[in-house]
Amino acid sequence: MTTAITDHVADDAGRFRVLARLFLGPDPLIAQRAGWPLSNAVERNPELATPYLSVFVDQLTRNDVHNAVKRNVVRLLQFVDIPERLQGKVFSHCLDLIADPREPIAVKAFSITVAERIAQADQALVDELKLVAGPLVKNASPGLRVRLRKMFPELR
Repeated sequence: MTTAITDHVADDAGRFRVLARLFLGPDPLIAQRAGWPLSNAVERNPELATPYLSVFVDQLTRNDVHNAVKRNVVRLLQFVDIPERLQGKVFSHCLDLIADPREPIAVKAFSITVAERIAQADQALVDELKLVAGPLVKNASPGLRVRLRKMFPELR
């Protein structure tokens, strides 16, 4: 079903708008189920997310949404060019998600990737990311450990 929905909306901004409204809407179950095809559509066509980036980013601070919402927001952020005006906010949210022991591994992994993309141009941000993410290596899942070690080979 996810593939069918993705195929239906990935090349049509109007259809994507409908899916985005469902994702951002009040029904938590619908929002949860809309997240995966939404992030898949953005992976295929990153420009679809542009009008919604601020609203998507705001979902990262909500405590009343299913973790699938946060997971799919940080997942789709991997595929878009984050405007400079949002980079600080996104980087900060990603660090918070990485540091939060209650967040699932997938949220942390996608957050690490997004934060690393933002930090590439600024060594101070790289150092901050390393400070927050580095301690995860010891107890991380194998996939998260590999992701961290690719970014920071010195974390062995």
